[in-house]
Amino acid sequence: MYPIKNFIMRRIAFVVTALFFSTFLFAQMPGGGGNRAGMAQQLTGGFYGKIIDSITNKPIDAASVQLTQTKYDTVTKKRKEVVINGMLTKSNGQFDIEGVPLMGQYKLKISAIGFKGFEKNVSLVDMSAFKKNGNNNNGNQDMTSLLGNFDKDLGNIKLEIDQKVLGNVTVTSSKSLIQLGIDRKIYNVEKDLSVAGGTAVDVMKNVPSVLVDIDGNVTLRNSTPQIYVDGRPTTLTLDQIPADQIATVEVITNPSAKFDASGGTAGILNIVLKKNRKAGYNGDVRAGIDMRGKINGGGDINIRQGKINFFANANYGQRRSISYGTTDRYTFLQNPFTNLHQEDKTINNGYFAFGRAGFDYFLDNRNTFTLSGLLVHGHFKSNVNSDIYVDTLSGINKQSYTNRTSINDGQFNNKGGSLNYLHNFPKNGHQLTADLNYNKSTNNNSSLVGNTVFANAGGPQTSTYNQQQLGSGNNEQLTFQSDYTNPINDKTKFESGVRMAQRKVESESDFGIVNPDFTVTKLPPLSSHYSYTDRVYAAYSTFSSRIKENFGYQVGLRLESSDYSGTVHTSVRDGFGFKDTASKYSNSYALSFFPSVFLSEKLKHDQEIQLNYSRRINRPNFFQLFPFTDYSDSLNLSRGNPNLKPEFTNSIEVSYQKTFPKNNSLLISVYYKNTTDLITRYTATEVNPVKGDTVFINTFINANSSFVGGLEFIAKNKIASWWDLTTNLNLYTSKINTNDPAIQTAGQVYSWFGKINNSFKLPKNFTVQLSGDYTSKTVLAPGGSASSGSGGGGRGGFGPSVSGNAQGYLKPTYGVDAALRYEFLKNKVASLTLSVSDIFKTRKNDVYTQSTYFTQHALRTRDAQFFRLNFAVRFGKFDVSLFKKKNTKGDQENMQNSMQSMQQ
Repeated sequence: MYPIKNFIMRRIAFVVTALFFSTFLFAQMPGGGGNRAGMAQQLTGGFYGKIIDSITNKPIDAASVQLTQTKYDTVTKKRKEVVINGMLTKSNGQFDIEGVPLMGQYKLKISAIGFKGFEKNVSLVDMSAFKKNGNNNNGNQDMTSLLGNFDKDLGNIKLEIDQKVLGNVTVTSSKSLIQLGIDRKIYNVEKDLSVAGGTAVDVMKNVPSVLVDIDGNVTLRNSTPQIYVDGRPTTLTLDQIPADQIATVEVITNPSAKFDASGGTAGILNIVLKKNRKAGYNGDVRAGIDMRGKINGGGDINIRQGKINFFANANYGQRRSISYGTTDRYTFLQNPFTNLHQEDKTINNGYFAFGRAGFDYFLDNRNTFTLSGLLVHGHFKSNVNSDIYVDTLSGINKQSYTNRTSINDGQFNNKGGSLNYLHNFPKNGHQLTADLNYNKSTNNNSSLVGNTVFANAGGPQTSTYNQQQLGSGNNEQLTFQSDYTNPINDKTKFESGVRMAQRKVESESDFGIVNPDFTVTKLPPLSSHYSYTDRVYAAYSTFSSRIKENFGYQVGLRLESSDYSGTVHTSVRDGFGFKDTASKYSNSYALSFFPSVFLSEKLKHDQEIQLNYSRRINRPNFFQLFPFTDYSDSLNLSRGNPNLKPEFTNSIEVSYQKTFPKNNSLLISVYYKNTTDLITRYTATEVNPVKGDTVFINTFINANSSFVGGLEFIAKNKIASWWDLTTNLNLYTSKINTNDPAIQTAGQVYSWFGKINNSFKLPKNFTVQLSGDYTSKTVLAPGGSASSGSGGGGRGGFGPSVSGNAQGYLKPTYGVDAALRYEFLKNKVASLTLSVSDIFKTRKNDVYTQSTYFTQHALRTRDAQFFRLNFAVRFGKFDVSLFKKKNTKGDQENMQNSMQSMQQ
């Protein structure tokens, strides 16, 4: 029933309008005369009714109701259909269209997702009957009857379900594997068959512009990128994020002032986790097994009803990794010079569990709150067996054989949460957001290393030496960020924001000697307790606009300041014992300015060119600053440098994009990055305080400068209706300059790498993916790379594997991967995927380093020709009655995704 308030108000309006209506009737009588049309136009009415499902008779929420009328266009001299008024139905299915001119013929149009369209000719007054009565001098007809046409009840209007649309809603999205843009590249993980059951490390292997070594270390254009999760920095490492939980990976090679200035010579890899707001419920379950009998499984669920959208994800995966390595080192420290040959076999077993859940609360159509949480747990054990042969390069006979075994045990935990708020102003795109994010990772590690020394291979045992290292640590991050976006008009936009990030790191390491009776004697000089805190404060503004239709620009400025402080607790000898000492250090960096400029010009024939510039900073991380020496590997000691300074990078990039028919495209980029005070690895020598011999220490220094320049091609081609091809070629050169002439660098090296990805749609619902990559000789990435090792603060063999070194390079490597997927059941909701990586066992980590004191060649392989089999099935119910009109970015994306699904 129509609301009582509206009924009373309209009855009151009766008195006011009766006089006008009587005048109108008089004008219709013979001889009445007067301005009939003008009087009629002053009277308005309305239509109301209810939209329901023709099968269930339930009301349909958010159905589109439009009232149109055909009018004469004085410009085109033709009649065209114009919209008089419209609205979306309320939650009870009702609609009320007011302000409709009383005299006129209209068309009512109704549409709703999942239902067939409905059209009907309507009018408030039956003009033919009215004129007939008027001509028969019945002008004094019942006024109440005429005023009954003032509002017209159209009753219950039933919509029929569109079976064709609903039958196709469960079909996967039509997004391609890669979406190319001038400012970023988006890699759609759900289209990558080869990563099912893997981790983010496997995903990155196929992402354009990104290189991944066999240990999962990632570089972007030969530099270390920042890893983001859902647009924010994270304590998670790549091998802690299941590939099945990732929706897309965004590659931003030259971020604007809107993004964190941190990241140095590289850009940002933003991992976007799966989440949707589709009405009803939907999800999937999956399970898999690999060639070594290790299982994985998981599932996703999303429920949307009313003002609540709930989502949850879970994943569990077991792993068994096997790697082999050889190292040859020639040492020139002192006479006699020596040659070391080492053979390693590493077996790593473990598991990790990943859980994530949250909900969106749509307070109203302008305000949305989101609360989510994350839990990750992992436990890994590794066994390393090393055979070490040492011989002299002179006539002095001094050779030995050492068998070294290392048993490592490590656990890690990560927990985090985020609270997000979104407010939409009446203008489309005008919004304010505020985010609070918290993450904390912890780990506990132990390492037991046993050394059995023989006079020579097959000879008598001469000594044993066993050591133990216990490590623990945590990494805590708190971030607050608020962003404001105001589209001043359809061509101009202003953005600004503030950000505060705090990171607290704590690490404790105890080093000891294992005695023959298996007791442990702690060595205080080699043990330490370390804590570290840093903070970054930032604010930014960007202004973008278009001149005419083709030229656009964006200028931005970011301001950042930071500070850090740390405390190291160590023990020093005091007479016959040791005493604890604490050394503190801190530093603060003045306010720095980071401008960015983006210029773009749209050319004819679907072409676009862009020029951009930015300035960025790379602050030393915890492991680079950590001043404690890690003795877990007696042949490869490592230590941080608390005196490191931040490095600054100026980047410039020119891009050209051409879109061809049938969705073929080509993106060409030329880039150049110059860095001052580059943070890079450096190998020095010093005396081992335990044995008293001279050893190598891997540490970090600030080099004078470096540069990276290159030319990159990315092409996306649809060779045939069943064959999609994506290719990536990157030609680049780099060089590291040092202040110390005694430091030998690798010099300037010209390098290239290429990637190719083929997707073949075969008959009978089969799909094949074939991909390959090749990397030429390359200077080692400075400062290490984004590691896949477990997070936290502990060392003990479980910290990041840092590979960057100013004194070395990587030799060429290549590999080929393949995957086969079969989709079955109704609407292809189930799939079976068989994947194999490194088919020809060619991928390797082949590193050559040199200095004044040594030359070294290290070769490693890992998990060659590795097979995985995975099963997945989707489920869900598409309930159109659950759709709401929410003016949020997420709902706009949801609507777009739903429409894409229905177009399959």
